[in-house]
Amino acid sequence: MAAQNQPDWDNLAEKFDLWLPHIAPVGEALLASLVVNPGDKILDVASGTGEPALTLARRNPHAKITGTDAASGMVRAAQNKVKTERLENIDFTATPAEQLQFEDASFDIVLCRFGLMLFEDPQQGLKEMYRVLKPGGQLALAVWSTAENMTTMYWAYEVFKNRLSEEDQPALAKVTSLGAAGALEDLLDQAGFTEFNIQRNSFDYQFQTFEEYWDIIEASDIMKQQFDALPEGERDNVRDEVARFARDFQGENGLRIPHEYILAYGTKQL
Repeated sequence: MAAQNQPDWDNLAEKFDLWLPHIAPVGEALLASLVVNPGDKILDVASGTGEPALTLARRNPHAKITGTDAASGMVRAAQNKVKTERLENIDFTATPAEQLQFEDASFDIVLCRFGLMLFEDPQQGLKEMYRVLKPGGQLALAVWSTAENMTTMYWAYEVFKNRLSEEDQPALAKVTSLGAAGALEDLLDQAGFTEFNIQRNSFDYQFQTFEEYWDIIEASDIMKQQFDALPEGERDNVRDEVARFARDFQGENGLRIPHEYILAYGTKQL
């Protein structure tokens, strides 16, 4: 079973890119909060298959970028992109966020998209980000908001909660664990960050039809654990129930599913 009901990120690596276009607005918001200067050393924690670190590398050829992830499969997928594009200012390494293998005060910028809330120990992971960031350096991170506003996962939780044992249900509580008012602020403060801004932002997953959305759900294996644990014959019923949730968001311009996230950005005190 995946840790804390999470998907098996190591084995999902080659399929995770199916979701990258849909969460790209969050990466863009993170990058927009930063000022990157030539020669900056930048650390992207929990890079997954490489974003937004790769976008940073393409846009800032004179910066030096390092991406990390705890899942070696994700790191392999990201490093393959580096080789394919022949990017010379970025590399990736497999390391847990709670045990970053870098010296104190070694990065000008640290960022993390949708990783912090999934760490085994988010507080320790954030303390490590603080440790490796230079005084005056910039931090930018994004986490999912509350359960009700992480719409597609909330749908999944609702359809599986009476069909599966607790250990096989989607990890909604973990994924949205920093969404409550003040939760992220407290974590930042405890890690040592005192100069930061917090924004609650929204964006939409956009599909032409529900079928297009469901195809990605199945192709990406993001809910493989849940599908594998379903009683025989229940998969079609799950699909139909999720489709009923989605009807409220289907319009003339296709399926638009709103999601909310929290953006935090600021600096480490001098």
